Amino acid sequence: MPHIALESHLPGITGLLEYRQDTAQPIRELTQILLRGESTLTEGERELIATLVSSQNQCKFCTTAHTAAANILLGETETCEMVKKDFESAPVSEKMKALLAIASHVQQSGKNVTSQDIERAKVAGASDREIHDTVLIAALFCLYNKYVDGLASVTPAEPAFYEKLGQRITTNGYNRVPAIYEQLKKEVQA
Repeated sequence: MPHIALESHLPGITGLLEYRQDTAQPIRELTQILLRGESTLTEGERELIATLVSSQNQCKFCTTAHTAAANILLGETETCEMVKKDFESAPVSEKMKALLAIASHVQQSGKNVTSQDIERAKVAGASDREIHDTVLIAALFCLYNKYVDGLASVTPAEPAFYEKLGQRITTNGYNRVPAIYEQLKKEVQA
């Protein structure tokens, strides 16, 4: 049960963003830029960062949603599961392992990112922008995870919900799409 009154047909972050559209707009724009904007990291790699941080924060809604999106973008399910368990042994590039290590340290505390973490990423081929964006994605998902869990937003248990959500995320990105919200309302009422 959420701590505040939210639309019951909009679980997780969606209901919270709809609750305060004025504060949601800049967050949505930042997320769209970071996860779907121009980048030398693939959309799948950026979703892996979001998934790892959400998993480490134990935010079930965000972890499951971004796992679904990453799986779609990567075209398989094993990589995401391995990243959540032990990213150092996951089938990703050395650069991605180094960036995931940075994201993991940001999740604990921004001060946990060391010069050695940065050097490792640079030696593995990461650009300053990729390092910057990794830190910002990790910090942004710490915000999202704490927002979702701090207000106890609804977390569906059905895997089919997250499969649909993953499709919406990969198709529409992070922009507000009112028609989707109306469709969700109809599905709940049916």
